[in-house]
Amino acid sequence: MAANFWNSSHYKQLLDQEEVDVVHDLDKERGISIDDFKLIKFHMSNHIMKLAQHIKVRQRVVATAITYMRRVYIRKSMVEFEPRLVALTCLYLASKAEESIVQARNLVFYIKRLYPDEYKYELKDILGMEMKVLEALDYYLVVFHPYMSLSKYLQDAAINDVNMNQITWGIVNDTYKMDLILVHPPYRIALACIYIASVHREKDITAWFEDLHEDMNLVKNIAMEILDFYENYRTITEEKVNSAFSKLALKP
Repeated sequence: MAANFWNSSHYKQLLDQEEVDVVHDLDKERGISIDDFKLIKFHMSNHIMKLAQHIKVRQRVVATAITYMRRVYIRKSMVEFEPRLVALTCLYLASKAEESIVQARNLVFYIKRLYPDEYKYELKDILGMEMKVLEALDYYLVVFHPYMSLSKYLQDAAINDVNMNQITWGIVNDTYKMDLILVHPPYRIALACIYIASVHREKDITAWFEDLHEDMNLVKNIAMEILDFYENYRTITEEKVNSAFSKLALKP
């Protein structure tokens, strides 16, 4: 699994955290901080996840859409590319890329039902933004996710604990509320999630990890990032989210 990744095109897409944590000049002019930047991406990830539940698409489509959205903001400012419209467009694009096509008009219908005060976009807005998003992604739509590695690892580790397996899958889904997929190899994210779940369930799988010959310091570092996120997640309030979005609406 590791060898497959390092021979893939996705490997070349990985970035350093410092490259991901860059607020563009246009956003800085509106007073957007790095915390605001992360908060808005987190908020839009949640919107994508919630909308996907209503239109009933596979989790892989959701993960791909969020990855696209996060890739867009490596290159483009939120002032230029309004986050709500980008999130909608990325879900539409991901549904096509993952061959689970959703009609754009259905996205418009459901998002207005879910968030009537936030979304005023129409079908033409999504279709108009689609090409801009493709250009921002440099037409590169391939995404390697942790899911395949996770499934194989759990099978290989022979963990006969339904609760632990469910916890692990849930943690992997939560990692898309962060930028991990832009920075770390997907298979290593999967291992970090298994590590967290094993500690939580008090399962000693140290020997299995050793047999993988993977650098456990790197795996544990990712695990710490995830746990830090869970800790900080408690402090996120609607007031903070609204404050970040209000800055985007300000005129420079």
